[in-house]
Amino acid sequence: MFTGIIEELGTVRETGARLTIECRSVLSDATEGCSISVNGVCLTALDLQPDSFSADLAPETLSRSNLGALLVGSRVNLERPLLPSSRLSGHFVQGHVDGKAKILGLDFLGDDNWWLRIRLPENLERYFVEKGSIAIDGISLTIAAISGPDVSIAIIPHTYQATALQFHKPGDLVNIEVDVIAKHVEKLLSARVPRP
Repeated sequence: MFTGIIEELGTVRETGARLTIECRSVLSDATEGCSISVNGVCLTALDLQPDSFSADLAPETLSRSNLGALLVGSRVNLERPLLPSSRLSGHFVQGHVDGKAKILGLDFLGDDNWWLRIRLPENLERYFVEKGSIAIDGISLTIAAISGPDVSIAIIPHTYQATALQFHKPGDLVNIEVDVIAKHVEKLLSARVPRP
């Protein structure tokens, strides 16, 4: 379980079915087999070094996320799992990516604020509401506006500077995770038997 508050920007050292990420902060208390969120994908950290870790990527992970499109030198968002005693500054993010969305625009608003526009996959549209939570590449964000499959988010200076959003451009794919509460509500409501 994660919060969507990015702790560090890592750099991809090796790509493929085994991904290697250069980083330091998220490794400070890491142990072999622990979880680390990479662009919002919960991965098992292996081959821990003082300045890097590796993770194996299953075919499911490669098909649902943008991790298979990473290149050597790509910057990625990193977060350690939530401790039960920690503050929950973002929202509950599981690291279970539901799909990919295309960036339509990342427009400068002034004062280092940005307006991010993405197009959701059709099968995920129903889960999002204005002022609701969304995890984009593992970042906990609040939806500012919705127009059909297009979702807009205001990006504050800190979020822009502390995450890999600053390296994205229109056309790039980002990982999307639906708020798990929305999925549970949908399942509960669909199981209701209509009353006569």
